Amino acid sequence: MRIEHIAMIVKDPVAVAKWYAEHLGMRIVRAGGAPTHTHFLADEGDYVMVELYCNPSVPVPDYRSMDPLVLHLAFATDDVNRQRQKLLAAGATPAGDISITPAGDELAMLRDPWGFAVQLAKRQQPMI
Repeated sequence: MRIEHIAMIVKDPVAVAKWYAEHLGMRIVRAGGAPTHTHFLADEGDYVMVELYCNPSVPVPDYRSMDPLVLHLAFATDDVNRQRQKLLAAGATPAGDISITPAGDELAMLRDPWGFAVQLAKRQQPMI
């Protein structure tokens, strides 16, 4: 088996999907209407999807109050600093500085404009 998607409940799936497509290189592959406004977004390699939706019967978690190490969505990049600057200019906020792990991986944690944690990762050695 392989992972098809990871779901995130958000307050405004339409706006979040648009921002992720525009600034994180994701592609909207399916979009639905009211009441959930479910959007499926594929990564650049068409390997994994993220589902964004709103369900009035379930509260949206306060992602902003969660430590980013508890839950985050990580994106591989060849230039952490450049991508970090682009996301900050697009409304993301920093959640720490760029760091280098003992394995030599370069990482940066940010929050999207709605508070969900997004990590940028440049791996010294590919993970898979």
